[in-house]
Amino acid sequence: MQVPIPMKLKSFIQHTSDWFLATPERALNRAYKSAIKIQEIENKHFGGKKVSAENSNYGASVVTYFETEVNGYLQNIKMGLGVFKASRLFLNISDLQDKKTHLGNQRDRQHQETNTSIIFEKLKFIDEITEHYKTPDFYPETEHKTDAISLDKNIKQNRLNSENQGNSPQLKQPPVNPKKNNDDSNLASASKKTGVLPRSFINTLNRIKQEIDPKSGETEEQVLVKYRKSRYRTALSIKFILLLIIVPLLTHQLTKTFFLTPIVESYFTSHEQVVFINRDLEEEALRELQHYEETLRFRGLIGLGPELTSEKIEEQVRHKAEEITDEYRHQGIDSIANIFADIFSFVAFFVVIATSKKEIEVVKSFLDEILYGLSDPAKAFLIILFTDMFVGFHSPHGWEVILQGVSRHLGLPENQEFNFLFIATFPVILDTVLKYWIFRYLNRISPSAVATYKNMNE
Repeated sequence: MQVPIPMKLKSFIQHTSDWFLATPERALNRAYKSAIKIQEIENKHFGGKKVSAENSNYGASVVTYFETEVNGYLQNIKMGLGVFKASRLFLNISDLQDKKTHLGNQRDRQHQETNTSIIFEKLKFIDEITEHYKTPDFYPETEHKTDAISLDKNIKQNRLNSENQGNSPQLKQPPVNPKKNNDDSNLASASKKTGVLPRSFINTLNRIKQEIDPKSGETEEQVLVKYRKSRYRTALSIKFILLLIIVPLLTHQLTKTFFLTPIVESYFTSHEQVVFINRDLEEEALRELQHYEETLRFRGLIGLGPELTSEKIEEQVRHKAEEITDEYRHQGIDSIANIFADIFSFVAFFVVIATSKKEIEVVKSFLDEILYGLSDPAKAFLIILFTDMFVGFHSPHGWEVILQGVSRHLGLPENQEFNFLFIATFPVILDTVLKYWIFRYLNRISPSAVATYKNMNE
């Protein structure tokens, strides 16, 4: 028997569904409006050209202000297009509008063609605006672009000097190594090849050399560029990490609520004999029903409740059995829906990973910077905390709780033999990998942290 859904709940579900269906259009409009804002700044203050000091008569502070504004709009465009592409995997953008209006086939086709052409025009306009700003100032995470721009500036400066001195324009240019100019900005990575000396020692020597050498001193503009690079790398890394968390969770909840649960419920409704999806749930329900019957008899015997006849007890037990049946049937529906929803979540997660190679590199450098910025006791503390929690003496109890939660989430029967085998092998493998990492990489990069770890662990 199906319970009628209240009108408010229907309205809420319909409103949520409409909001979800409008996600691609809403994200595209957000990116389009940001592109229009950039165009307005260009037309009003820079003669319709790119926002830069070369295209205006403003001072450095004013140009920096406008560049900051454009950077914010570019970030909005990037996030909007990312949401637009991700949501397009689940929705057909050409059918987002007028879903409730039933028109003729010819009019539907005309509407779809018009809607598609509008989307293409908006995307084309966004590409035209953002094409001007694919430079290191606005995309600081691409270091090879910075090298190319600095190399080009050096060539232009040498050519200008040669013209001022009356030299031939065919003067040979000295070979310039782009990587050498940006060694101070490249972050150390544990996955890279290590040298003889620790990286921190080499970086300290390079920093001291730059500070005492007048010719290698950084200008104010270079300091600001480095600060902007660090700020945008941090903001982009945090946004991408949040995206990796939010997208799978949102995909799981939406697919489970609006797509999977109704299908599984319809199957259970047509097959009323299916109540328990595994034997463990059935035994648990029987123990719960038996405990309820014994509780009724016990309360009647000690005077805490009315003394019931066998017919009354049987009637109450029957009502309790119906409640338990509905509860465990709903639990089975939820578990089956979780299996397929998890599959959709993993697909969404890997899609985000596959389409965000540049963001992954930025996050990698961001995490490396945080890791190498920690003190040696902090590194040792985190290693000890991780090892004691997952591979330490008390870790088997935690792994048992995790395995029980996973089996209940997926509706699988609990297998003690599998649990014991998993606990006996996986933490050992994890501990071996961690020790190899400490010996192979951390011991060369930060030997003092390894020594502190050994002293704290003893």
